[in-house]
Amino acid sequence: MVSSRISRRSEVAPFMAMDVLSQAAALERQGRHIIHMEVGEPAAPPPRAVREAAVAALGGGRVGYTEALGLPSLRAAIARSYRDLYGVDVPAERVAVTTGSSGGFILAFLACFDPGARIAISEPGYPAYRNLLEALGLVAVALPVSAATRFAVTAEMIEASHREHTLDGVLLMSPANPSGTMLTRDALTEICLTCERLGVQFISDEIYHGLTYERAADTALAFSRSAIVVNSFSKYYCMTGWRVGWLVLPQELVRPIERLQQSLAISVPYLSQIAAEAAFGAREELEAVRTGYAKNRSYLLEELPKTGITEFHPVDGAFYVYADIARFTNDSAAFCKRMLEEAGVAATTGLDFDRQRGHGAMRLSFAGSYEDVREAVARLGNWLR
Repeated sequence: MVSSRISRRSEVAPFMAMDVLSQAAALERQGRHIIHMEVGEPAAPPPRAVREAAVAALGGGRVGYTEALGLPSLRAAIARSYRDLYGVDVPAERVAVTTGSSGGFILAFLACFDPGARIAISEPGYPAYRNLLEALGLVAVALPVSAATRFAVTAEMIEASHREHTLDGVLLMSPANPSGTMLTRDALTEICLTCERLGVQFISDEIYHGLTYERAADTALAFSRSAIVVNSFSKYYCMTGWRVGWLVLPQELVRPIERLQQSLAISVPYLSQIAAEAAFGAREELEAVRTGYAKNRSYLLEELPKTGITEFHPVDGAFYVYADIARFTNDSAAFCKRMLEEAGVAATTGLDFDRQRGHGAMRLSFAGSYEDVREAVARLGNWLR
């Protein structure tokens, strides 16, 4: 029997949050009650209007391909949202509908960068960034953040990295995963201007927009004509499994993205696009979900320190706490495994987000119910005593 060939590009690191989810599910099959704080997925269902739109469309009988860049009506609705939310005019022609933000990243990376290109990312940061870049033959350049910059990348850091070894791109998320920390308006402006001056492609991941607690997030589109914005209906709109996101592109990238989409996906699923368009009319329901996150956040920020977990990055948005657990362990993977098995609380090791310093950190998601958050803190308090 001939063994299958396995490419080097497939040798990316595992997405540890998903591994923890599998381990937690195995314990649940044994009858254990597990509090899930490992995966960044809203516990709330999609809005009623989303579900009703999909059912109505399915009742129409035909579910087929759409144009590669998406349904014109959905692209127009996304474009209108930028005017309504940010006061920024975005032509619908510059919007591309994608298979979640993940599909958007793949399209953007392929359209903008040749093999060997160097793209700067924050550390800690979303692990799929590095994995996708490496799988595509690109080089992920870590920009480690610290308390000195409020755990956010700065324009000065980008310029210093570019000076040391030329960068081709910069990819940042605000609010961030795993921390929820946001760039200030001035910092985002400076990053946009610096990337334009250096000739570096800036990609702004804005998937957690709408999920902020002290101030609204800013879009890079307000400060740059060349930035690419990535977003999705997964987080704020509670539509993770529908796999529909979008890109807002500079005009010159629209046709390259369209050509790639035609071959890679043909189009995003029709039903998901119909449902996504309906999501824009469900803001009242979605704001109620966000209010629930805000309640969870307040409880954690007040009560977590009582368990001994006293240090974490600023939680400006999203639904995560990225906590320093160095006082308890120098092996966060083993710590999270024991916490799952002994306390029944599932969390993600910091090594998922930071290969160098993540041994002393973990991420807790508070996208679940308030009751689960309270129970998790109680369990952690008892376990850590």
